[in-house]
Formats: sequence, C-alpha cells, structure tokens
Amino acid sequence: EPHDITLAQASTWTKNYRNTITSSQTIAHYFGRAAIESILAQSDCVGIREYYALDDAGAKQIIIVGVDANGNDLYNGLLAERSVKCPQDCAAANPLNS
Repeated sequence: EPHDITLAQASTWTKNYRNTITSSQTIAHYFGRAAIESILAQSDCVGIREYYALDDAGAKQIIIVGVDANGNDLYNGLLAERSVKCPQDCAAANPLNS
C-alpha cells in the first residue's frame, strides 16, 4: 500500500485545488485522533476510506469509514464526520495550504 507523496507533489496538488475555488470554500478537514483510532480499532479494520459528501445545507463534508482486508467498507461500524473545516480553523501557513 504505497501511499507516500512528496511534499513538492502534495503542495502542487493542493495549490491546483485551491486555484479552482473561492477563498471561502473548504480546503481541508481535520479529524481528531480519537475518531480515527476508534475506527481503526474495529475488528477486521485494516484502513480507512473517505467519502466526499454534501450535507443538507450543501456544504462539503467528508465521511470516514473503516475498511476490511477485502476492501469492503465497515459501514455497520463506526463512521465519522463532524470534521473541523479550514477555512474557519486552519493550520499556520505552510506548503499545503498557502
């Protein structure tokens, strides 16, 4: 499962995305460690899948769900949303967000 990406590539890709939206639109979602660890701690969970979503108000959301060794979503288990969005609560300026 090679998921590594260089900072240079990640910086380019996040900038590409930011160039397609207005400055008030969501550029990132933060999930706390407890939510992620709770999902990963589920029996048979080997990873996490993220789904793009729109809430009832039309705002961008991300839903995270555990995934088993066969690549199936553990949708009857724990799901997480309620991420902290940027803008509103962003990291200090860095190559991924500015």
